[in-house]
Amino acid sequence: MSKRIVLTRRSPAYWRITLNHPPLNIFGPETIPQLDEIITALEADERLKVVVFDSAVEGFFMTHYDFLARPEDTTRLPTGPLGLGPQNDMLVRLSRARSCRSRRSAAAPPVSEASWPGLRHALRQPRKGHPVALRGRRGVVPGGGPMARLPRLMGRGRALEVLLGADDIPGDLAERYGYVNRSFPDAELDAFVESLATRIASFDKQALSETKRFADVASLPPDFEIAPEWDVCLASIGRPAAQQRIKLLIERGLHKPGDVESRLGFHVGRLGVADS
Repeated sequence: MSKRIVLTRRSPAYWRITLNHPPLNIFGPETIPQLDEIITALEADERLKVVVFDSAVEGFFMTHYDFLARPEDTTRLPTGPLGLGPQNDMLVRLSRARSCRSRRSAAAPPVSEASWPGLRHALRQPRKGHPVALRGRRGVVPGGGPMARLPRLMGRGRALEVLLGADDIPGDLAERYGYVNRSFPDAELDAFVESLATRIASFDKQALSETKRFADVASLPPDFEIAPEWDVCLASIGRPAAQQRIKLLIERGLHKPGDVESRLGFHVGRLGVADS
């Protein structure tokens, strides 16, 4: 199995985790165990205080699930230590880890996984094209816990707009909605994230952990709200209507670098025109 997720220890207190699965950083049964392995390592490290997630793939942070993979390759992955499905288990553990986390995002995560980092920072102005802070769905129920998480981040109305509208959202609007902490021009993003991570890493670990623990109690959803979403997501992917939409998107360029992946929300909306 190729190494798609790379861990770099900047210092005992500060790690970088880089997604490196070109050309699109698609995630699925190959990458879920790799990320789970790293989450297990950061949970066990007593010196770690802050983790920054970034991408080695130009224009993409994390895109979407691997629809070309066999479904059984995902469903046969073992249940995690929290008793949730493998993807949600590792995301919940990551959100509750004692270390703080920041995401340096040059482009788009999927809606399901958008809300799991503790701190989220994105580009306001694209390097090229039109990177977005949130990606459209393909007629399936999101499976990474967004229905439980997003209303707590941005309020019910905006969360429903994002979840039901399934459109691309640029970085400045994502900042306004509370989906990301801040958005930055390209020239400023890396320096800010590096400065913030270094600053957090300099503080007392116990004080950081206790502060984060109380914030988690006030803001994170309980497991019982997240657990059913994964099962419903898998069931929705198997429906004939969803399979037809996924097939059409693949024929038009899904899973390949190009306009469909860069403007997925737009192309998902075009599929629905004939149904309206």
